[in-house]
Amino acid sequence: MEMTGEERIAARRDAVWQGLNDPETLRRCIPGCQSLEMKSPTELAAVVKIKIGPVSATFNGHVILSNLSPPESYTISGEGKGGIAGFARGGADVTLAEEDAETLLRYAVKAEVGGKLAQLGSRLIDSTARKLAQQFFSDFNLAVSGASQAAK
Repeated sequence: MEMTGEERIAARRDAVWQGLNDPETLRRCIPGCQSLEMKSPTELAAVVKIKIGPVSATFNGHVILSNLSPPESYTISGEGKGGIAGFARGGADVTLAEEDAETLLRYAVKAEVGGKLAQLGSRLIDSTARKLAQQFFSDFNLAVSGASQAAK
């Protein structure tokens, strides 16, 4: 699966960068996230519970941040294991461009799934991934722009 997109966030780039690197902000914004813990400045461990079609699973994941260029870009890569439901692994390149008082966040994702998840079909997986991304960015935009407004 490949997915690209961009989101306009009503906050300055530094605030968006900070939000993208704050485990508590991410935990609140990632759909189904039950826990998110920084293991090091570039490694996170997560537990996320999601439902894709008839398959519901709790994924234990490991995420690595690389190619860091604060506050402009980084690469996120990781893998999650969901027991008999299967696995998901992949990565995303994220770039932030400041435009006036807003930030344009661009992303390019490449991911693959295996196990029962792979049997669901690419259309269901793609549409669910887009829905989850849309929910994340909606919640993230609100969290970051709200925090940015409160700091003024």
